Amino acid sequence: MKHLLRHLLLCLLCTGLIADGFAQSHRIRIHIRNLKDTILYLGNYYGSKTYITDSTRIDHQGVAVFAGADLLPPGIYFVLMPDRQHFFEMLMPPHNQQFEITADTAYLNQVVFTHSPDNEAFVAYNQFLSHIQQQLEEKRKTIHDSLQLQQLQEDVLKKIKDYRLQWIHNHPESMLATLFRGMMDPEPSPEEQRQGEKIDSLFAYHYLKAHYWDQLSLTDSMWLRTPILEGRLNRYFSQLVPPQPDSINAAADALLEKARTNFPMYKFILWWLTYTFENSPYMGMDAVFVHLVEKYFMPPARTDWLSESIRQKLIQRAYQLSPNLIGETAPNLLLRDTLQHIYQLDTIRAPYLLLVFWDPTCGHCIRQVPRLDSAWRADWQQMGVKMIGILADGTPQQWKDFMHQHHLTGWLHLYDPDNSSHFRQLYDVYETPVTYLLDAQKRIIAKKLDVEGLSAFLHHLRETASASTP
Repeated sequence: MKHLLRHLLLCLLCTGLIADGFAQSHRIRIHIRNLKDTILYLGNYYGSKTYITDSTRIDHQGVAVFAGADLLPPGIYFVLMPDRQHFFEMLMPPHNQQFEITADTAYLNQVVFTHSPDNEAFVAYNQFLSHIQQQLEEKRKTIHDSLQLQQLQEDVLKKIKDYRLQWIHNHPESMLATLFRGMMDPEPSPEEQRQGEKIDSLFAYHYLKAHYWDQLSLTDSMWLRTPILEGRLNRYFSQLVPPQPDSINAAADALLEKARTNFPMYKFILWWLTYTFENSPYMGMDAVFVHLVEKYFMPPARTDWLSESIRQKLIQRAYQLSPNLIGETAPNLLLRDTLQHIYQLDTIRAPYLLLVFWDPTCGHCIRQVPRLDSAWRADWQQMGVKMIGILADGTPQQWKDFMHQHHLTGWLHLYDPDNSSHFRQLYDVYETPVTYLLDAQKRIIAKKLDVEGLSAFLHHLRETASASTP
């Protein structure tokens, strides 16, 4: 899946690098002290990642030129030294891409730009940040009170905010002002704040959520070539959107609709959402991935920009996850115990069933299964949890030997000797151990949690039940 989404990203990148605007040329002349007769690289951000887009030779006088007949797509770029470790950043404005740079490999934080007001302003801003950061570090050495440190950090953030606001006020049409606006949170007017707080104690949260994207235009492809967009996406979905699949699905749909008129932006956001929620460490977020695939990848007309093989792999992954989403009824399984007695999962009764798919030859299972057994005996059993261990791999004899060696009594131990239950596909068992917690109606209420996660979840269930009892 990771390789699949990497290919998807490359597809997005190639389309996103089509230059906007009129056909104008770019010419960036760089004089670098202490370097000659070697290769210099030009790169840009694409989300939080970086890519090399061009290379040129530094001549015997230390001069290199990046030039072309077309404008480069605007964004935040970087010049990478021959060692591929040291670099300096610069802005690539929508126009005026003919300027000069003077740099010294020993002082890459003191780059000088000529004929580029945007980059002169960018350098001044970075020098300001460096200066106040240095001041902050010096003051931290003499302050040990946590409240004073917190106030000091707040003062620094205010200085940065004031700098940005002043620049926006004085140079509203500049590229740096556009970047500053996209980085800042919207703020209500004093009148809006007074009226809002009278009727809603959560006014500040609702205002921020409603206006979060006002200053970062999803129709401007420049944002694709900055790390700002991905940072804003991360914050929006981790802090402002409620962490529930239905809420995230609605927010994702609304955001994609905003970006639909800008195809490169639309594809980037769709990729980011798909990758983020398919690989989310939080339980239940795979439902968002399934929603995205069903709505945006299954209809072929919506994905004519994507290869059919990649589309089918995404669809296949969604099919693997859809039967075992949180809230779904657990797929029934027909299994046997060590004496070949047949059991159907949907006929086993208990307040809670904990399914543990495990492998006696798996190193992680060897460590975790005895811990699951101990937690069940000490705590979970009293909550009405019934344990069902299901052999996922390894031989029946290895399975029996492990159960005997570790005294795994009290569980119901089952397996599928003829592989007819399709448990791997139905429960997405492609690594072990895998756990599923079912309620009395066989609904999946938790999955793929470790011992600590299961304990926390079960105790939360008990506390919630106690609080609701009159």
